[in-house]
Amino acid sequence: MKLHLDNPSSRNLVTGYGAGHVVINHRRYETSLILLPDRIVEPWAAGGFAGLAESDFEAVRDLAPEVVLLGTGERLRFPAPALLRPLIDVRIGYEIMDLPAACRTFNILMAEGRRVAAALLIES
Repeated sequence: MKLHLDNPSSRNLVTGYGAGHVVINHRRYETSLILLPDRIVEPWAAGGFAGLAESDFEAVRDLAPEVVLLGTGERLRFPAPALLRPLIDVRIGYEIMDLPAACRTFNILMAEGRRVAAALLIES
């Protein structure tokens, strides 16, 4: 699904997504990543959803976001609460949603000027 035609600013914008990929500023990504308004960190969570580890969330925490959107792929899945401890301990808010919802929510929060991170699990 295509979301936006143009991105006049230098901010990262999800411009599309589909099975096994996400498009950021018209560039296709097929590996899991962390998306911030001003940068993209890849690869992230190389083991996919089943291989998520506390260290994956430590990497997100170290980017100092205000809120984290965890996009769990094509369907909504909830990681073990203990894995989210790095975010909880420093009071970083998080929301868990499927990939399409995380992409749409990222664009909205980014446009509002929020320091949002989208941790996107992209699995084929």
